[in-house]
Amino acid sequence: MEDGPSRILVVDDEPDLERLVRQRLRRDIRAGRYELEFAHNGIEALDKLAESAPFDMVLSDINMPRMDGLALLAQIPKVDSDVRAVIVSAYGDMKNIRIAMNRGAFDFITKPIDFDDLRVTIDRTLNNLREWRKALESRNRLVALENELDVARRMQRSILPADFPESDDFSLFANMRPARAVGGDFYDVVQLDDERIGIGIADVSGKGVSAALFMMSARTLLKGAAIGSDNPGEVLANVNQVLNEDNVSMMFVTMLYGVYDPKTGEFTYASGGHDAPVVVHADGSATEQPRTGGIALGVMEDLEYGCNTVTLAPGETAVLFTDGVTEAQNADSEQFGMSRLCNVYEGTAPADAQAACETMFEAVGSFSGDAPQFDDITCVTLGRKRGQA
Repeated sequence: MEDGPSRILVVDDEPDLERLVRQRLRRDIRAGRYELEFAHNGIEALDKLAESAPFDMVLSDINMPRMDGLALLAQIPKVDSDVRAVIVSAYGDMKNIRIAMNRGAFDFITKPIDFDDLRVTIDRTLNNLREWRKALESRNRLVALENELDVARRMQRSILPADFPESDDFSLFANMRPARAVGGDFYDVVQLDDERIGIGIADVSGKGVSAALFMMSARTLLKGAAIGSDNPGEVLANVNQVLNEDNVSMMFVTMLYGVYDPKTGEFTYASGGHDAPVVVHADGSATEQPRTGGIALGVMEDLEYGCNTVTLAPGETAVLFTDGVTEAQNADSEQFGMSRLCNVYEGTAPADAQAACETMFEAVGSFSGDAPQFDDITCVTLGRKRGQA
């Protein structure tokens, strides 16, 4: 890429797209900045990735015949782990965008394609790839890289709480299992006034070192905002505003933040594109709580986030989780899903928060078996102890 044009593979089944893209990017092609090749589905794209000279970037639609863009994303690292992928999605299709980011997409653009935005996205992606390659060249390849990732992993684990508050009224526990050496999920616990506890859980787009760095920034902002406000919705709004002020990486984070009052058992939460908690009742049955309607943080400025309050009865446990739990797959590509999550404790309510968290990880691990872990798995559990009125 330093000595010639950047090679970009465009994957889309629309017959007129090649002509349109070549026409709109003709100046860049003539100037020798880009060299474009085209494929009409994921299988054809994999063949080109395997047989042609190395590509720098893949620009792929999601909906295609034979193999769609999401399936392609899962296969690209097996062919070339150095290529950057950008997904083209329908506007507002946050679910597929989140899946794409979880599977390693660097960025996304929406249809209909704005070609000015496309150029910016291509340049940002290629610049990121250049910096990444320079970093790799300055290290002693795999040995040095593995050593540094191990340091990053230990640093990341060190900032996640390992000791959790507990009283005669409640217990709290959390754990995170990264999909790579370092992950983009995080959780945090904040001691607030009047014995209340702030609890946050989040999932950063993407994986690896860049996601971990963005995670640490988001976590710091959450802690500061939580101390400054009693309203979870305001906390998320404040974090979102600051993230948008300096988000050159165009990453985003789904986040759920809530405040628990041990005196009343009330847990008031707000969500930014994150799954709502599940409450496990004293008999082991579980109920998914209402969503609050907010979108992911870092997507756009000046957003408001609503709240919902659930009162935990004695013996009940609130389970907060990232989509690495529900989207964990087994060898048949079947997802763990919400139904299995809600049935994890069926017939046997967890003894405390730690038991609830460990049981969830055991259930996901048993379901997934030897299937590869695509996403970080994180769970936070909050239990109101029995006998507390």
